[in-house]
Amino acid sequence: METDVLGWPYERHSIDLGTDDEGPVVATLVRRRAETPTRRAVLHVHGFVDYFFQTHLADFFVERGWDFYALDLRKYGRSLLPHQTPNFARSLTDYFPELDEAARIIREQDGHDQLLVTGHSTGGLITSLWAHTRKGRGVVDGLFLNSPFFDFNLPWLMRRPLMAAILAVSGRSPYRKMPVSSLGLYGRSLHAEHHGEWDYDLAWKPILGFPVRMGWLEAIRRGQRRLRAGLAIDAPVLVACSSRTFRGRQWHEDVRVTDSVLDVDHITRWAPGLGPRVTIARFDGGMHDLTLSGKEVRAEVFRELGRWVDAFLPAPGTPEMVVPPAPEDQAELVTMLEAAEAAVESAIADEADDKTGTTA
Repeated sequence: METDVLGWPYERHSIDLGTDDEGPVVATLVRRRAETPTRRAVLHVHGFVDYFFQTHLADFFVERGWDFYALDLRKYGRSLLPHQTPNFARSLTDYFPELDEAARIIREQDGHDQLLVTGHSTGGLITSLWAHTRKGRGVVDGLFLNSPFFDFNLPWLMRRPLMAAILAVSGRSPYRKMPVSSLGLYGRSLHAEHHGEWDYDLAWKPILGFPVRMGWLEAIRRGQRRLRAGLAIDAPVLVACSSRTFRGRQWHEDVRVTDSVLDVDHITRWAPGLGPRVTIARFDGGMHDLTLSGKEVRAEVFRELGRWVDAFLPAPGTPEMVVPPAPEDQAELVTMLEAAEAAVESAIADEADDKTGTTA
């Protein structure tokens, strides 16, 4: 690995993914090791119009003794090449090879036994589908989904029949741009040059976002339909989102304390279908990327994440919880206690008889 653009102690490794119709393709795995050797690792996957820059997320896990990894998917951030259409994909399964290779490096090459995957927004949708297809293989031990992109933030008529009709007509033009609203409000709420507190590369995460293409939109739609049909992720899942959605089109301070990208009710509606062990947490004042929310909300998000990790992904060597026997299993114990109680009462009675006899 070589030193990353974030500087030491961040390192990065380029993953060669061959070629597609636009030319060579790569993904980028970023790594930051904990202070002491550990066999626990986190793999973070970003959202749409995004890349890994949230070093405070890495701080949180490293300080808890985890090695931290982040994957910039093909055509995103560090992996975006000059000849490529930014953030474009024809299918969400296109991302599975880099996820597989990242997991292989983390587990086999770097020697980790425990892997927690975190996915934000589109990354939450992608990692959910990937974790489902890799169930039973011991690849993913836990999944943290930060405002996952389970549905489009549109009225039902637009997100179902109208979108299906548009995509059917435009299916032969995957690179055609869609006339959709920009991410400008959200971008302005984040970046320090506008209303936010964060500094990041605007070439990789522009304020207005990148154009949405027909092919990408269809890939998202197919992935969401598969997810809404129900998954069977065999690892514990924490789904987290804001408590409110912002629906305005003009700047308002509420943009900084709500999800201005997705409908949070969609997230909580579809979350239970991910698998048998799903925890849902909603945060008042949370933004779309909860880890970029205001300081107090951000702290609460990390506290809840820490509690969930401790409960569902305990460190190796942590004593297992002692489970009391079920009521039906206590019959023998009750019999023994009753016998012991009877023996004690008999002994007390005998002693009383002895004393009575002595007095007489």
